[in-house]
Amino acid sequence: MPAPSALRRTFAVIAALPLLTLAACGYGSDSKDDDTAKVAAGAKKIDGLDSVKIGYFGNLTHATALVANQKGFFQKELGATKASYATFNAGPSEIEALNSGSIDIGWIGPSPAINGFTKSKGTNLRIIGGSASGGVKLVVNPKKIKSLKDVKGKKIATPQLGNTQDVAFLNWISEQGWKVDAESGAGDVSVVRTDNKVTPDAYKSGSIDGAWVPEPTASKLVAEGGKVLLDEADLWPDKKFVITNIIVSQKFLKEHPKAVEAVLKASVETNKWINANPDEAKAAANKQLEADSGKALPNDVLDPAWKSIQFTNDPLASTLNTEAEHAVKAGLLEDPLLDGIYDLTLLNKVLKADGESTVDDAGLGVK
Repeated sequence: MPAPSALRRTFAVIAALPLLTLAACGYGSDSKDDDTAKVAAGAKKIDGLDSVKIGYFGNLTHATALVANQKGFFQKELGATKASYATFNAGPSEIEALNSGSIDIGWIGPSPAINGFTKSKGTNLRIIGGSASGGVKLVVNPKKIKSLKDVKGKKIATPQLGNTQDVAFLNWISEQGWKVDAESGAGDVSVVRTDNKVTPDAYKSGSIDGAWVPEPTASKLVAEGGKVLLDEADLWPDKKFVITNIIVSQKFLKEHPKAVEAVLKASVETNKWINANPDEAKAAANKQLEADSGKALPNDVLDPAWKSIQFTNDPLASTLNTEAEHAVKAGLLEDPLLDGIYDLTLLNKVLKADGESTVDDAGLGVK
C-alpha cells in the first residue's frame, strides 16, 4: 500500500485528453422493469422521492447492479420510491448523465470516476462504495503470441484511450521496458483502442493479435480460440484491485442520504446473496443482461467470466490511488487533487448494522 503522503498526491486530467470527451451519444438506454421489482404493499417513499435513477454497464463486472435489478433488491429497500435504470457503454456518458441529473447513483470503473471528479475540481461526485474486483485479462492469439515477450511488436486492443484497462496495459508495457506513445498507441506495441462490442470481430478478422479487456469480452475471445496470457489480478497484492465502484452525485447525496443509504443497503445485501448463491446469481445476472440487451451470454463465455470476478463492498481505495499513479506515469494525468473522492460514511453505517467489517478510504475521504 502506498505511503500516506503518496495517497494525497494530486492528479489532474490533461485538458485535451480525449478520454474526457463523450464516448457515446445520449445517456444510455433504459432498462426494462422486472416483475420481481414490484413495490411491496404498504411501502412508503424514501425522502419523498418518486424515483431513484440508477446507472450501470451491461457487463459482468457490474453484476451487483444487474442482480439487484433482476432480483428486486433495490426496489425492496427503496419501498414506494421507484428504482429506475439506465445502461451505458462508456464511462464518460455515465458521468455526463450523473452531472445532468439523468441518473442519481451509478456503477462505474475507477478511471471514469477519477476523471469525472478531477474535471469538476472535486464538485460533482463521490465514490460511496465498492462492487467488484478482478475480471480483466490479456487474451492473445496463441499462434502469434506464445509468451509475454512475444507481445512486443503486436497489435493489442484496449477498450478506450485512458480507460481503466488502457491505463493498466500501458503501465504493464512500461514495466517490460518497452516504449509506447500513450495518446497515439504507437510504439513497441501497437495499442488499438476498440469498443468491447467489436473486439471479438476484430480478433476473428486478424486486425488485432489480442486484447487487454474486462469480462465478458475476455471470455468471448477465448471462445473464439484466444488464450489467456495474463490475468491482471496476478499483478496486484492479494490479487485484488478495484474494477467497479459505486458513485453518487454530491447534490443527491446531500439532499437524499436516506435514499443513498437504501441503495447501499441493497448493494451489500446483493453481494452477500451473490457470494452465497453463485450459480443462481450468475443466472440472474445473465437474465438481466438479456433483458437489457436482448441477448444472453452463452455458457462457454458466462462460466469462466464469472469465476474471475470477486464481488466486494470494499472500494479497495489504495488500488484506485495506484491506478491513478499509473495514469500519471503514462502521461495521461498530471497533478490535481483526489482528496475527498470517497465518502464511505453511509456504507460503513450499513456494514456495521449488518455485522460486517467496515472499509477504508486510504486517506482520500471527505475530511
